[in-house]
Amino acid sequence: MRFSHLLSRWHEGPASLRLAANKAPGLTTRKARAFFDHVAAGVVRVGGGATIVSILAIFVYLLIEVWPLFLDPTASEKALVHLNLGPVPQTVSAVGTDEYQEVAFVIRQGVVTFYRLSSGKEIPVEGSDTPLKDRQVMVVARSGGRGNHFGLGMDDGSVIPVTVTFTPTFEHEKRTMVPHVSFAEPIMADPTHLGIAHLAIQNRGDAGILLAVVTQTGHVWLTKQGEGGGLLLAEEPVLDQVELAAQSGEGLSGLLLDGEGEHLLMGFRDGHVVLWNIQDFNEPRRMGDYVVSSPDNPITALSYLIGDRTVVIGTKRGTISTWMLVRDSANQGTQRLQTVHSFRSHSGSVTAISPSRRDKGFLTADANGEISLHHSTSGQTLLTWKGTGSSVRAMMFAPKANGVIVLDEIGRLRTISLHNPHPEITFHTLFQPVLYEGYDKPAYSWQSSSGSDDFEPKFSLMPLIFGTLKGTVYAMILAIPLAVMGAIYTAMFMSPGLRAIVKPAIEIMAALPSVVLGFLAGLWLAPVLEQIFPAVVAMVVVIPLSVTLSSIAWQFAPKAFRLGSRGGIDLLVLLGVLVVTVVGCLAANQQVESWLFQSDYKMWLQSTFGLQYDQRNALIISFAMGFAVIPIIFSISEDSIANVPKHLIAGSLAMGATPWQTLTRLVLVSASPGIFSALMIGFGRAVGETMIVLMATGNTPILDWSMFNGFRTLSANIAVEMPEAPQGGTLYRVLFLSGLLLFAFTFVLNTIAEIVRQRLRTKYSRF
Repeated sequence: MRFSHLLSRWHEGPASLRLAANKAPGLTTRKARAFFDHVAAGVVRVGGGATIVSILAIFVYLLIEVWPLFLDPTASEKALVHLNLGPVPQTVSAVGTDEYQEVAFVIRQGVVTFYRLSSGKEIPVEGSDTPLKDRQVMVVARSGGRGNHFGLGMDDGSVIPVTVTFTPTFEHEKRTMVPHVSFAEPIMADPTHLGIAHLAIQNRGDAGILLAVVTQTGHVWLTKQGEGGGLLLAEEPVLDQVELAAQSGEGLSGLLLDGEGEHLLMGFRDGHVVLWNIQDFNEPRRMGDYVVSSPDNPITALSYLIGDRTVVIGTKRGTISTWMLVRDSANQGTQRLQTVHSFRSHSGSVTAISPSRRDKGFLTADANGEISLHHSTSGQTLLTWKGTGSSVRAMMFAPKANGVIVLDEIGRLRTISLHNPHPEITFHTLFQPVLYEGYDKPAYSWQSSSGSDDFEPKFSLMPLIFGTLKGTVYAMILAIPLAVMGAIYTAMFMSPGLRAIVKPAIEIMAALPSVVLGFLAGLWLAPVLEQIFPAVVAMVVVIPLSVTLSSIAWQFAPKAFRLGSRGGIDLLVLLGVLVVTVVGCLAANQQVESWLFQSDYKMWLQSTFGLQYDQRNALIISFAMGFAVIPIIFSISEDSIANVPKHLIAGSLAMGATPWQTLTRLVLVSASPGIFSALMIGFGRAVGETMIVLMATGNTPILDWSMFNGFRTLSANIAVEMPEAPQGGTLYRVLFLSGLLLFAFTFVLNTIAEIVRQRLRTKYSRF
């Protein structure tokens, strides 16, 4: 019927046809409008739901990446080999394995035996017996550091260095580890030939071998073997020897040398240790005695952790503690031992300690066969294997820290597979102060990598959280007054013509890329501000004063002139005052520095307040990030103020209120929900800023509110560290944890902000 009606009007022309279509029944009915309303509502619901699902998906993904950081380590027994060696003495035994845990070796009374762990069969290797068969091995000691280097202490006072290596071979794409063993020439470590009771060895490669031995009579000898100084390859190695104080080794239970050959540590059965400084090899110096246990709880095991700054001490009652070398504040240039952590005790006497070669973890074993996994940085016992009833004679942490090989007193060789990828991560190490190696006291520190394999990773997030808040606070201190006051002036007092120019111009500022702002702040503003800092200090005082005086003077201007300034003459006058003030302060830069800062503001800050001025600091961020946040706060605040109903403003003025009273008691109250939302959005923008902070600060993760030094934020840290983070590693997941914290922080902040905004809106809805 509609079609016939339109067709009948076709001959009357297009204009008549359009009029007929508009008047045709049903074309603009409520059903059509309702249909399109439903379609639009559906699109909005789908879009909103997709947004919520996307946010939840991001949260779940971050949680999946972060969750493995807090999982407990797992272990399972991999192989058990019965060696049928009979009773195994503790002091003449050692074990080891290759990095793939395919081949194990046992050193027992000078004989090195290799076993294929998959089958338990012995691997014959030529030259695996000690070259001095007519001598008895008294003690076996492992050298610290990487590699399998050992020393055999003989009954004639000599030490035979032993090195075990593994060579991978491939046949039909199958890897086979081929073991090798080599015995070096004996080193006469005890010139008195009384026999060695205790031995410590450090094989330092090209730097030679360092030995410390205690004879059966308690005499302590230090021996250093280096390469010959001549040109002939066959020249005899250089051998230096020195004896410590006579009989200083009586009652000894353990002996340690650090990898640098700087310290000798001696543990005694009466529960104390003695630290010697042997940097001056010919004149060893006793640094101090430290009581680490009681006389009825003698020391039974000692071991350095990787890096040789932390020593693990085990006792007869099964107690485990770590002690660290720290600077001695009482004696400059010296070090002392300080207790760090006490770990869960064993049920029996500690018989073996094995440090990890990858991190600050270590294993301990006792006379009941119980084995525990600890971590020095976190101070926790991570895992414990129940004892087998047989005392552990020798033990080794696998080179990749993913397994353990154990030899017990009845000759059983056990290998245990270990999965412990993130041992240094706990709530304590992430959010509480930690006593790191080389530190005098617990501290918050972030340092994810170093040039040394002995490095102790520091993953405290507190400096990054602090830096995020610090940058945000300094940016908001500048942005809030300028943005809100500018919005008030633009919405309430500026002429419509000028407002149409100013408001879009400021909003365009929000489109400036943050990388451009960061580039300008870091490479241009920072050096300039360093030169004109005294003038900037003067501007902080002079600019508000000049603006106030000029505003007062404006009130005494002729009324006709003031009424004729609707076109923006007052703004031009104010800008002129600002330009003159800024130029004057810059011209008086040196004079201000001389008057206020004794001609050198950096030295003045250092001497007066102990503050150091860094070129890229929080003050730069205040300007750069504030410049990025101002357009957002200004635009939303200005819209909120401008949208206050005009009849309310007119009614207030008609009742005799002044424009200022109307602004403070009506307009700002009515617009407060919108202004609060603007501030929260600006705050969120500052919290998540990355490039400006990355380029305009020193990226130093420190906890200091000073505006004259830098900081590092969570977002900037992610940008800096993520390219170097191995996927799935500890650093990788900690960076995802940083992102999760940012996500949670902004979510909570926005939720609180929305609750406050709704309450403000409800409270002041009567306006």
